[in-house]
Amino acid sequence: MGLSSGFHWIIILVIVMLVFGAGRISNVMGELGKGLKSFKQGMADEDDEKVRRYEEQRRNDPPRQLPRDEARPQEPIDVTPRPADPAVPPRDDQAR
Repeated sequence: MGLSSGFHWIIILVIVMLVFGAGRISNVMGELGKGLKSFKQGMADEDDEKVRRYEEQRRNDPPRQLPRDEARPQEPIDVTPRPADPAVPPRDDQAR
């Protein structure tokens, strides 16, 4: 049966409260909540610092340019789709 039943968890909670006391459990949970909040804030600060450093580096670096062939002017690339050649099946008298 295991510990998946809600009744088992209620019994375990009552035993823990008897051993540690309700005040002690609330103090521990409060400290756990403060710790999680502090951890999330620290992670957010770290992310903000990374974004700030990236933006600063991007502003200080000169813009990258692609090399161009100065001898001839650049022409636009034709990206018009072309119809495919119809596939002609081989005849029986041709070698495969």
